[in-house]
Amino acid sequence: MVLEMNYKKIVKSRKIRKWILKFFFFIPDKIMIKIQYKIKTGKNLNLVNPKRFTEKIQYYKLHYRNPLVKKCSDKYTVRDFIKSIGLDYILIPLHSVHNSYKDINFDSLPKSFVAKSNIGGGNNEVLIVDDILKNDVNKIKKLLKKWPKKAIKKSSGREWGYEGNEPKIILEHNLNSKYNCEIIDYKFFCFNGEPKYLYVITDRNTKIGPFLDIYDLSFKKLPFKRPDIKNSNKSIKMPANFKEMIRIAQKISNYFPHVRVDLYNMDGDIYFGELTFYNGSGYNPYVPDYYDFMVGDFFDIKNIKR
Repeated sequence: MVLEMNYKKIVKSRKIRKWILKFFFFIPDKIMIKIQYKIKTGKNLNLVNPKRFTEKIQYYKLHYRNPLVKKCSDKYTVRDFIKSIGLDYILIPLHSVHNSYKDINFDSLPKSFVAKSNIGGGNNEVLIVDDILKNDVNKIKKLLKKWPKKAIKKSSGREWGYEGNEPKIILEHNLNSKYNCEIIDYKFFCFNGEPKYLYVITDRNTKIGPFLDIYDLSFKKLPFKRPDIKNSNKSIKMPANFKEMIRIAQKISNYFPHVRVDLYNMDGDIYFGELTFYNGSGYNPYVPDYYDFMVGDFFDIKNIKR
């Protein structure tokens, strides 16, 4: 854990970290993943008989090659998958999609919108615009210009699902403009179609947040945490239609050995966020450490071919 914390203190810029990692793309995935795991967790990676959740995610990166993972790792093409299983009603309405910021007609944009990169991860490359009239359009263009312009040939975390997807800029409706309530992230960790627990993230876009709490499917707060994100002192109410959220997470995750299904619940209206196959690239520990093994028990990898 100490090594993980020092890693980001030494090189604070995510852009510089990615630039440094490009120099090591010649290193085979298996070797690089072992090196990164040691640096970021302080532990040796067991790929022969992985037990930890963090270890099994590394195994997943190396061996699970379902083409649907690539489609569903892309924030744009995943929409087709969600439609194909009859859940189009949970998709956030789309304004437009562009290959480059140069293709966007800024004069025709709605007052409020959310811009996303289809291949951005970790809440990177997301821009929330509540009122474009109060924003400097040139600054928005300058920001979008920095977003990915080429497909990822080699993921810095060796995350196969993100490699090869062509970059796009997605403009979605801003839920803030329709609802007068906080946007809370409900991130369901699912294994072979069964949600087991979830992250509840609050105050993401505030000066004091974000906060992350972990709940079971009875919406009881669980006694473990992520050391890198603060817990809240809030008493978060279970959504009235929480069972429907579980049903949706089950339906989506039934196609994969493991996936994280992100949903929003806005005054009872459920919306789809994204799918994540490699949460935290498999380098986020739990405290106490025991829970890394407990969650690992949920993740059955015996049918994933080497």
